[in-house]
Amino acid sequence: MAWHRRNFLSEVLIPSLFTKRISDRVVPRFPRVHRGEICITWIGHASFLIQTHDTNILVDPNWAKWLKVIKRLKQPGFEIHHLPQIDYVLVTHAHFDHLDRRTLRKIAADQPIIVPVGVGNLVHDLGFNVVHELDDWETINLGPIRVSMTPCHHWGARFLADAHRGFGGFVITADQRNIFHCGDSAYFDGFKEIGRRFDIDIALLPIGAYDPPSGREVHMNPEEAVRAFIELRAKLLVPMHYGSFRLGYEPMDEPPVRLRACAREHRIDDRVLVMTEGVPVLL
Repeated sequence: MAWHRRNFLSEVLIPSLFTKRISDRVVPRFPRVHRGEICITWIGHASFLIQTHDTNILVDPNWAKWLKVIKRLKQPGFEIHHLPQIDYVLVTHAHFDHLDRRTLRKIAADQPIIVPVGVGNLVHDLGFNVVHELDDWETINLGPIRVSMTPCHHWGARFLADAHRGFGGFVITADQRNIFHCGDSAYFDGFKEIGRRFDIDIALLPIGAYDPPSGREVHMNPEEAVRAFIELRAKLLVPMHYGSFRLGYEPMDEPPVRLRACAREHRIDDRVLVMTEGVPVLL
């Protein structure tokens, strides 16, 4: 295992403890969203606020400063109390960097939450009015939006003995626009099938933690994210899952640099939007 060839403790974890957190927090100015428009705000890591003209959706919200022993090195883009009223919450899987119970408890206000199969018991006591569990390719209609669960190449266990928990991504359909949040995934040929089933406008794709201490191939690198984007046949790529927690050996600032270089090589750099945490973008 790669864990034994290199020392994650001495090379990454301990230096992170002495690294000052970056804080570029702002007071977000959420624009007025008209029918047919989508406003995306990257909060940090895999956390996004997605807004339509009448709906506010949170995906994988996480304001935690620590993932157990892993220190958050960049603060979320804004304080949690600046969130608008949230109508729906989506969580892609049970890993601590995506499902933070303390954050969810603060957000819960008697609204629905959507999670993969087997994850519901982790969130049912937090204050949501209903917990919807979805399996791969299942779809649920929730008022003005439709949410579909998509497969990925990852794993869902939160601890050692709960490998039964599901995992995946979501396609959110609102105002005839499709936003794909990949969750966590290594590259796999399933992206072609997702692109065949959905006409994706915006693809939120992970580009970090591709050199993990375990050596497992469970996260895409930036070049694989570009390949996935092309196979999805999406219109816009928004990278995520980098810059907040150091989960692999790669330098924190390396993923977007590699992504931009690969996008230029494939002549799609005008279809890549590298976002700044806490800054809403109207699309």
